[in-house]
Amino acid sequence: MTSVGRKGPKGFQDQEPRPARFPKPCRSKPILFFLAIAFLSCTDVPSPITENRNAGAALGTTYNLIYLSEKQLDLQQEIDSVFTAINKSMSTYMLNSDISKINRGDARVVVDGMFREVFELSKEVHQRTNGYFDPTVGVLVNAWGFGPGKQIEMDTTRVDSLLTYVGFEKVTISNSNIIVKTDPNIRFDFNAIAKGYAIDRLAKMFDAKGIQDYLLEVGGELVAKGENRVKNKPWVVGIDDPQIDFARQLKILIHLKDKALASSGNYRKYRVDSITGKKYVHTIDPKTGFTKNVNTLGVTILADTCAEADAYATAFMAMDLDEALVLLTKQRGLEAYVVYLDEQGEPEEFMTDGFKRLVVK
Repeated sequence: MTSVGRKGPKGFQDQEPRPARFPKPCRSKPILFFLAIAFLSCTDVPSPITENRNAGAALGTTYNLIYLSEKQLDLQQEIDSVFTAINKSMSTYMLNSDISKINRGDARVVVDGMFREVFELSKEVHQRTNGYFDPTVGVLVNAWGFGPGKQIEMDTTRVDSLLTYVGFEKVTISNSNIIVKTDPNIRFDFNAIAKGYAIDRLAKMFDAKGIQDYLLEVGGELVAKGENRVKNKPWVVGIDDPQIDFARQLKILIHLKDKALASSGNYRKYRVDSITGKKYVHTIDPKTGFTKNVNTLGVTILADTCAEADAYATAFMAMDLDEALVLLTKQRGLEAYVVYLDEQGEPEEFMTDGFKRLVVK
């Protein structure tokens, strides 16, 4: 799907899902399209547990964080610090970020530990998905009009030319944390994994402060730990219906505990050519270089980390459905929910057994 991805708008709300702007800084996210997400929480029952909330805008989207404690807390400063660090390292929309400098051909940039972690995980997912997750698609993301760079007129000849600069096997990272590219024109786009990684960093921050129950959402991606002790119930997360592209309607509800969730899809993140009227989705096949309209409407992945869930959701949208389902049944540690169209154009669903057990009846 997105080449390294693009995802669609997602958001959350306590009772009724509300729209959330999600202009992913291209990537794939928009970073990074997507299945939209909502999470539900109630606080109308008296409890000795204090529910703390922080919400705002970051990484080209919105965030909503709920964390429980014995007393009132406000970790806004620490939260802002995490987002600032992620942007400085991996934002393709900040000219002075490390990734932007590397994309401009600066071979002297020493990246931080976060960049290295994302690089190494990207390499792992790239290999496990047979190359369908590839953060070196930045040049294509820009060319198709989904990134910070200049959009250009695309045809087969131009796509083939740009594919010369795509391929994660063409980049390495040295022991001294310097990125080495076989061609200076190779451009990274971590937007299909960086948003999920940011949530993982937030979770680590909360863990370090001894907070045992939280639900963290950034642009529709989620990490849940513990349970909603205010209600003495598990955290409940709503997944949007990918067939509703003009409003928000929940498709299913699931319980989420000690897991991360990310979704991707093409139902909201696309552009229409003003002259030809042709629709271009944000999902870019890193093997062909073209945007990919597939019969898969949306993919939701559960994993131990949100960065993993984010990356795999993107990769599965870029694959043909049959190939994605085969890989899902083989890949350990992942649970999935896929909404797709059958040969007659009718909506169908696929759930792994582990995902089915989490659905709220």
